[in-house]
Amino acid sequence: MSGHSKWSTIKREKGAKDAKRGAVFTKIGNQIAIAARAGTDPTLNSALALAIEKAKAANMPAANIQRAIDRVADKNAAALEEVTYEAMGPGGVGIIIEAATDNKNRTFPEVKTALTKNGGRIADAGSVMFQFARKGVIVVSATGEDALLAVLDAGAEDAVEEDGEIIVYTDQKDLAKVRSAIVDAGLSVTSAELQYVPNHPVAVEDQDTTDKILKVLDAIDDLDDVTNVHTNADLGS
Repeated sequence: MSGHSKWSTIKREKGAKDAKRGAVFTKIGNQIAIAARAGTDPTLNSALALAIEKAKAANMPAANIQRAIDRVADKNAAALEEVTYEAMGPGGVGIIIEAATDNKNRTFPEVKTALTKNGGRIADAGSVMFQFARKGVIVVSATGEDALLAVLDAGAEDAVEEDGEIIVYTDQKDLAKVRSAIVDAGLSVTSAELQYVPNHPVAVEDQDTTDKILKVLDAIDDLDDVTNVHTNADLGS
């Protein structure tokens, strides 16, 4: 099932750098605000708990986290909504773009421009999505057969060892439960979130095409309203 690739690694490295500049706080704040609509108590709302954990991992100040949660009750705050766009990138690879926005009339043109300026295009609804499955993805800082068996015992659908880590895949509704079981087993979780995982990754071996794909993915990911970018391009490690 491994949909992990060079882009997954770049996203995490980029996120760490963005966190140092505070640039990532807007994105995570939006994710927290949306998750909090299902309940502001993280002990009862697993999606909010995971979003808060992501915020803490990025060293987001507690005041910022609380402000994002409080946005739910603020009648003066612009309402956020989740939107998903489908796109095609260089080499015909599929791209799924998740965003949280208070103004779709702003976000859509920004996404479209980032795509067209970098060799991509917006795709018709449904023409890309069928190539992906919505899964929980957990990154565990461990290696070895014992760790792999532990994550599978925790309820994972699949797990693969890559680059000194274990990438764990779960049914989307089981993400929080499996994450907790992995932690209870004594393993360290680096990240846990819902992702669009490609059913059949498309191998891209040409360096020029790889560079073009990374350029368009990076341009989309840099948009403030965009919370996550997924591709079925397997760009290698």
